[in-house]
Amino acid sequence: MHNEFLMGNEAMALGALAAGVNVAAGYPGTPSTEILETIAARNPGNVSVEWSVNEKAGMEVAAGAAISGARALVTMKQVGLNVASDPLMSLEYIGVKGGMVIVVADDPGPISSQTEQDTRTFGMYSKIPVFDPSSVRESYEMIQEAFAFSEEHGTPVLFRPTTRVDHGYESICVKDPEEYEKHVPDGFKKDSSKWVIFPRLSRKNHALIEQRNVRLSSVLSEYPRNQAEPASGRYQGCRRGIATNGISFSYIQDVCGKEHPAILRVATPFPFPEQKALEFLDGLDEVLCVEELDPVIERALIFLCGKYGRNVKIRGKLTGDVPSAGENSVDLVKNVLASYLGENIPERPEDPECPPLPVRPPVLCAGCPHRASFYAVKIAMKGKKTLFAGDIGCYTLGNAAPLDMTDTCLCMGAGINMAQGVTRVEPDTAAFAFVGDSTFFASGITGVINGFYNQDNMTLVVLDNSTTAMTGHQPHPGTGRTIMGDVVEKVSMEEVLRGIGLKEVVTLDPLDLETCIPEIQRVSGLPGIKAILFRSPCIVKYRPKSGRSRVDEDQCIGCRKCIRELGCPALIFDGGKASIDSTQCTGCTLCEQVCPVHAISGGGRNE
Repeated sequence: MHNEFLMGNEAMALGALAAGVNVAAGYPGTPSTEILETIAARNPGNVSVEWSVNEKAGMEVAAGAAISGARALVTMKQVGLNVASDPLMSLEYIGVKGGMVIVVADDPGPISSQTEQDTRTFGMYSKIPVFDPSSVRESYEMIQEAFAFSEEHGTPVLFRPTTRVDHGYESICVKDPEEYEKHVPDGFKKDSSKWVIFPRLSRKNHALIEQRNVRLSSVLSEYPRNQAEPASGRYQGCRRGIATNGISFSYIQDVCGKEHPAILRVATPFPFPEQKALEFLDGLDEVLCVEELDPVIERALIFLCGKYGRNVKIRGKLTGDVPSAGENSVDLVKNVLASYLGENIPERPEDPECPPLPVRPPVLCAGCPHRASFYAVKIAMKGKKTLFAGDIGCYTLGNAAPLDMTDTCLCMGAGINMAQGVTRVEPDTAAFAFVGDSTFFASGITGVINGFYNQDNMTLVVLDNSTTAMTGHQPHPGTGRTIMGDVVEKVSMEEVLRGIGLKEVVTLDPLDLETCIPEIQRVSGLPGIKAILFRSPCIVKYRPKSGRSRVDEDQCIGCRKCIRELGCPALIFDGGKASIDSTQCTGCTLCEQVCPVHAISGGGRNE
């Protein structure tokens, strides 16, 4: 054993390795990404690790491994579970043989997601047990327990950290590689009565799952991480309690210290540990539920009070005592508890005074090729009735002024089909669907096939920067590399699109406006589905060594066109003239091409 200062995601990865995980798959998505990256980096050499093309594929790979007796891990963020839910719902009906843990990182806030959906609620819906860690140390230990639990009970389990657990840091004691559990799968055993899902099997197993979950409620009431702590200090004899979970439990510990009311900490929200909760409710008149995001614990306690005739008032989100949306914080929890307990919570001596964080609005990086792609399309289609359907990725920032090039954004891959839907209603609209290279492989291909098959009329724009930029520059099928660094044959988007049947597939350098603008006008005027691939590497991953652009102050007329039309963070207007921050400029030359008086020069890109 040894100590390491770890991020929560790193701790979960090392916990999975310590549990003897055999197969790990997933799709990058903040705040979950570093889990799989850490497994790849710390791979002892006997773990199969992959970035799957999407979450559904990752779930199915892990399921195949788990029914072969392997311990399998699949990782994603909360919206990724929507993509993976089809195989997961059926998998619960047939079960697994090896332990299978599905890490779904929830994102209260949301900080970097479309939704604030709560995986605990999905666990109840899918009837799959849920483990809910509250700290970095606990996530390391609990994921090992989750593998053992999954294997013992023949069910996949959901493991639900939230952003502040995923990205928090803590010094913890971890096992050395030679201490890792050795798990040897016994292989897939053919049995169509077990592994082939038919209605008859589903009806039988549905009943068994319901019976099992009742039993698991009792089992989990004895799980040590489900805690019913008595009141302490000045709160002894207080008939008010607190029920909580996850990172909110840590916040309550921070606020209350060693003196606190009775606390129920729910580590396994489904199946709910009824007996442990009933033990907690004894002697209480009121309970405040402090949780993120849905009122899962609150509803469970209301149900228990009705079921067992307990006269305890349950308060929380449903009663307006706790905000119904957004993430919790130490300050929020402190204010909620002060209101609930009717007293001021004293400051703890060790509480530091933190300065306010600077405001940093989201913006495309200086030199980002997506800015050039959006600008070229905007200029090419100026004056025409046009739809710019967006997608999930850093290019969603194309919605901001001055580009204003994202009219819709729903979920990964949706922009392609949404553009088709708009043109069915408004055939005179020139529709463009923007999608990133990684998203194209993850969920864009089916939309293109749908449009081609149904004879729609739109322009697909693939923003190919040769990486999965938004989540930390992971590889994808078009990069020719795997998560383990193996060099493999690239999947050609041009060949895929032509294989579907598209007749017009054009590849352009977005930083060459003179070539791009007339080509966009030509291609978009063609009938049917056609594609433009803007190919230029991500400026963060492949920063050029070329010269930086600079402004000739004598020649600059102060028209602000470069600033008004591009919104590049390297461009500054000061003293009536434009200037360029050389520490940010990458020499992409876009501003040089836009300047009407050619007052900007000096940039240049190394090909």
